[in-house]
Amino acid sequence: MSLPINIIAATNFSETANNAVNYAAGIAKSTGAKLILFNSFSLSVHSANSQITAEAMQKQIDKNTERLQNLGNDLSKLYNIEVSTCCSFSFVEDFLKEIIEKTNAELVVMGMAERSLEQDIMGNTTTSVIKNLKIPVLAVPINASYKTANKILYACDTLSLTSIKKFSWLRKIVGTLGGEIEFFSVEEKLNTLKEEQSETLIKSIANEELQEVKYVYKSVRSNTVINEIHKEIETYGADILVMVPQKYGFWDSLVHRSKTRIMAAGLSIPLLSYPAL
Repeated sequence: MSLPINIIAATNFSETANNAVNYAAGIAKSTGAKLILFNSFSLSVHSANSQITAEAMQKQIDKNTERLQNLGNDLSKLYNIEVSTCCSFSFVEDFLKEIIEKTNAELVVMGMAERSLEQDIMGNTTTSVIKNLKIPVLAVPINASYKTANKILYACDTLSLTSIKKFSWLRKIVGTLGGEIEFFSVEEKLNTLKEEQSETLIKSIANEELQEVKYVYKSVRSNTVINEIHKEIETYGADILVMVPQKYGFWDSLVHRSKTRIMAAGLSIPLLSYPAL
């Protein structure tokens, strides 16, 4: 019998973050996972400028820790799941990496920000975590409630055996996949479904682990990738969007804006981001 997986749910106690925590609890209940509630905080500018004492700092940590523990106890009773808590005064990404290493967590769940120009250009805590962590991150919009993902939209540049095999992991996290997965590619140049991609798809379907899932492949021609993904979410009726961020070098990063980062705000469905290979 395999050990239960660990899921980390990060919260700053905002409405958006706590909705993501409840979504993570829903996943934990349906998969038998352990839920780890995580809160990392920093001082306000006023507190930092006033040179807060060590005693006052400890009081703030104790206050957040108690609040997090109360939330964990409520979730444990409501969802009948195992919940632990972890609170720290530190930068979110740094402490998340420590917790992931200690717990061997396989998924981080965070709230999804509202769409804004600032978000598109600068990103936010969630998009920064997506960029820098080496495990999948699920960004959950404020109005999303946990349910079985019957239709999964995977927006990808190209179809490969590696990209398809990722969904054996998704089965473990989301539960039994009785629905279907659409591999959706937006081509800036006219391109038809390549024969080798067809063969890859057929081989993967033959894999016993993925046999019961229905696959669809769709490619469209457009130079407005983000708009096409938004349209396909509605057309397909997707329950969850999956993307893999591309890793750019320093000079490329000056002219590229991550499509995953832009998509990680203002969606009506959760976005699951796999770490780039």
